[in-house]
Amino acid sequence: MVRLRKFAAYQNLKRPYTRISKYTKKNFVRGGFPALKIIKFDMGTPQKTYDTTIILTTQTAMNIRQNALESARMTSNRLLEKTLGKEYHLRVKVYPFHVLRENALASGAGADRLSTGMKLAYGKPVGCAARVREKQTIIELRLNKAHLKLGREALTRAAKKLPCACKVVAL
Repeated sequence: MVRLRKFAAYQNLKRPYTRISKYTKKNFVRGGFPALKIIKFDMGTPQKTYDTTIILTTQTAMNIRQNALESARMTSNRLLEKTLGKEYHLRVKVYPFHVLRENALASGAGADRLSTGMKLAYGKPVGCAARVREKQTIIELRLNKAHLKLGREALTRAAKKLPCACKVVAL
């Protein structure tokens, strides 16, 4: 399987390049939208009423890859499910819409016959990212006040999986 490129290649929140061609077919990202790796956006029991809300917010604006969002969701959900069962509601509030593209270049012997170089360098989709603003809520957790400390721990674990500085705030 192909290794992921370092996150530094994608973290800037600049406007994505939009290809404009006189041939309409070439305006679009070829290959379509990559498969989403985030399995669930809502976990636990959403219908029940809870008295405490804890949110995980970013402190910088950047792109967050879907791999990071999924691992953050999994770690916090695992801790909550193991200790509370289904007595919580965890929601991922951002969606990875932004398509990350990569112009793969062949290197090594015979590479001159395989690669087009930078001639048609629009790139193929390799993943998706959520474009996040400063102080935007990434994950929201609702639970009862008795489990506040556990909820903070779950979101702190999720923050360690994300590439930006995050803050856990209890409302």
